[in-house]
Amino acid sequence: MTDGATWHLGVNTLFFIPGKVGGTETYLIETLRAMLPLAQARVTLFTNIENDGPLRACFGDDPRVRFEQLAFRAENRCQRILREQVQLPARVRRAGCDVLWSPGYTACLFARCPQAVTIHDMQYRRFPRDLSPLGWLTTHVLVTAAAWRCRTILTLSAFSRCEIVRLLPVSPDRVQVTLAAAAAAFADTPDDGAPDGRPPYLLCVANSYPHKNLPSLVRAFDAVADSIPHRLVLVGRPGRGERELTRAIATARHRDRLERRSGLAAAELAGLFRHAALFVLPSRYEGFGLPVIEAMRAGVPVVAANCASLPEVGKEGPLYYDPDEPRGLERALLQALAWAPGERAERVAIGRRRAATFTWERTARLTLDALLALCARPGR
Repeated sequence: MTDGATWHLGVNTLFFIPGKVGGTETYLIETLRAMLPLAQARVTLFTNIENDGPLRACFGDDPRVRFEQLAFRAENRCQRILREQVQLPARVRRAGCDVLWSPGYTACLFARCPQAVTIHDMQYRRFPRDLSPLGWLTTHVLVTAAAWRCRTILTLSAFSRCEIVRLLPVSPDRVQVTLAAAAAAFADTPDDGAPDGRPPYLLCVANSYPHKNLPSLVRAFDAVADSIPHRLVLVGRPGRGERELTRAIATARHRDRLERRSGLAAAELAGLFRHAALFVLPSRYEGFGLPVIEAMRAGVPVVAANCASLPEVGKEGPLYYDPDEPRGLERALLQALAWAPGERAERVAIGRRRAATFTWERTARLTLDALLALCARPGR
């Protein structure tokens, strides 16, 4: 470890399965990347078999960072829970951490040092269909226990802070908002040009969970497809709403103009954003709504449901619609695609300005301030 470190931060990354945990992967990597230059700290990352290599590739060159791999695969959730609660406390104690931060909803209940946990949202409470009954019960027990055990709870929006205070046994003063941001790649100038000879496309990036409301987008696109030349590109992994989505696609008249993709590299995904004619997020529940910020930073107009955190995060950038209004999304799609070049450019400029107010450096500073405060406070 280098000289000058004044405290020791442990980071519990046992939840992290590369390519499988959605926005929490972006949050973990980008917050750490921005935090390390600011923190006068030694950092120990507690890893699993799946993420140890990728995390070493990101942070292995920093002499202040060390890695403690727990030899298990997080795809086995029972193993992950067991290792987090039984093996991790001893590893944290042996490493001598002053503070332990768990960025993925759950925490190490028996670690002796002060702890912070990031609870991104309360989706499992509002949309229990997103999980199996056993998965819901397990999540409820572990998230509630983490909120009880950790002195500080971090979250990404004022909406999520209100949800946590409303649905978990915590006082408001323990919940701090640290925000999130889009990666720099979304603002890069395209170097591959727009796709030649292919129709323009609408883009949606979301895994097929019920709360993402993807069948409504398929139906709305199908209803307006006769009036527009666009394709619809859906990017995301199958979730517990996959059956409903597959049924909506199968019954669509224009299903030949629907394309599904998954497993994209970050640069490929950023390019897909930049070339889209429109980004659409019909989700009924988002704790932050990172794809909206990514789209606006990429210079793409956005249509979004007026639900949960989306109006807070997007502000005046997106065109909002009411997902409970019949044909509301159809009208929003046609309105956005009919914008004159000047109006479209104004929307893009508004979105870029809004997205620019979110930076990973600010997220890192807010997170670091919260973690340092734990070092300064006596107690468990």
